[in-house]
Parts: sequence; C-alpha cells; structure tokens
Amino acid sequence: MSDNKAQDLIGAIKEKGKKLEAEMSFFDHIDVLRKHLLRSLLVIVLITIAAFYFYDFIFNTVIMGPKDPSFWTYRMMCKLVAAYPSLGTEFCITEIKGKIINTEMAGQFTLQINSCVMTGVIFGVPYILFELWLFIKPALHDKERKSASGFVFFSSLLFLIGIMFGYFIICPLSINFLTNFSVSPMIENTFTIDSYLSSVMTLTIGTGIIFELPVLIYILSLFGIMTPAFMRASRRYAIVIILIIAAVVTPTPDMVTMLVVAFPLFILYELSIFISASIERKKNKELYGTVKAPSN
Repeated sequence: MSDNKAQDLIGAIKEKGKKLEAEMSFFDHIDVLRKHLLRSLLVIVLITIAAFYFYDFIFNTVIMGPKDPSFWTYRMMCKLVAAYPSLGTEFCITEIKGKIINTEMAGQFTLQINSCVMTGVIFGVPYILFELWLFIKPALHDKERKSASGFVFFSSLLFLIGIMFGYFIICPLSINFLTNFSVSPMIENTFTIDSYLSSVMTLTIGTGIIFELPVLIYILSLFGIMTPAFMRASRRYAIVIILIIAAVVTPTPDMVTMLVVAFPLFILYELSIFISASIERKKNKELYGTVKAPSN
C-alpha cells in the first residue's frame, strides 16, 4: 500500500513538473512577444514624432490632396477626356464642392495628433511585419523558413500598393462623389474635419489590408485550410462579393468607376488561386517524392 502511495506521489510530482515547465514556456513566449511589440511601438512613436515635423506637407498636400481639384488623379482623368472625348465631360473633375469645418474646440489639435499617429502606423507596418516574422521564425522548420523567407517583403509591398491604389484611385473618386452628391439644392454639404480624415484613412488603410489577400491565402494554403479547387469552385461567389465591396467602397452609380476598383480585386483573387495551386503542387511533389504513390 505504501509503495502505491509512493508511486502516486512520484507521478503527481512529475505531472506537476511538466505543468510548471509548460507554464514557464508559455510565459517565456509572452515575454518574447512583449519585446517585439515594444520595439514595434517604439518605431511607430519615432515615425509619429517625425510626422509632426513634416506635418504641413502631410496635411496640406497628402491628407487634403483628394479634396483639391488639381490632385493628380483628377488631372489624369481630364487628360483622358481630352484624348477620348467619348468618356464625357463629367469624367473630367474641375470642382469639388463641400465645405470642411471644425466643430470642436480641441478638434484641430486632436486632428494633428490622429493624423500623425496614423502616419506612424502606415509607415511602421513593414517593421511590424518584420517583428512578427522574427517572432514566428523560431517555430518554423527549415523548409517552412525557406518558403516563407519573402514574407516581410511581399506583405509590405502588397500593403503599400494597396495604400497607393486606395489613396490615388478609391479616395478621390469617393470624395468627389460624396462631396458633390445632393438630394436637394436646399441642403448644403458641410463636413467636419474628423469625418473627412476618417473617410480618407478608412479607404486608404482598408484597401491596403484588402491587398494582403494573397498573403492570407498563402498562409491558409500552407496549413491546408484553403485549396485552389475550392477557390475555383467559389469564383462566381467571389466575383459577386468583389462587386459588392467595390460598390460599397466607391458609392457612385457610375459602373466604370466601380469596375476600375473591382478589377485589381479580381487580379488579386486570381493571383491567390495561382499561389494556392503552387503550394498544393509543392506539397504533392514532396509527398510523392518520399512516399510511393498508390498503384491503380
């Protein structure tokens, strides 16, 4: 009886030791993650401070750019009308109505802080992705590290392309439509600066996130969650969803504008199918390279 109790005691001690080791490992990972987050936060803070120094350019040229009729996008649209008159004179935007005001006593102060912080976040994304890669890299095998070695570069590139597309295409088209839209001449369009900044940031950053679709599909395909067969079978549903997204992001009745926004999303979806298919081919090659394929 005493021997059984001794064995039970030893077993309980061993089990407790395993739990303590697992808990220590968990807290070690939390500590490492905390260091990565602190470094990322430090970079965002530094970029935010730099944004305060260049704030005149950031606000007057960048943030308020889509409200200016001389914005690059509007000038290119007018050049297209000059080259192709069939587009119609409405396609050439020479005036953007709508007055932007501040209604809060500390509104302009918080505007400067918020816009600088958002600038820090946008330009800090590549470094945040780099810290994320450093965190997950030790948990990957050699083959997984090699296959995901370009994670930071391609994720940052797609995000920046999405930011540029959102800023130069979606933002000006949406702002032009919303500021000029009116249900009655008795109603004057007057917008708060907070509403304007929120619209610009949402459209720009939202498009940058949407452009991360190929990276998301790549990760899901590695884990076997997403397959090219499923994506091909769901293409018709994806087209409908993309058109809905384009209609929401660009609230304009113009079909051409909606298709201009939807086209890159179609390309991203097809690119995601290609990426998923390449992952599947690679997995099959590794599988049948080490395991004999079943005979018919």
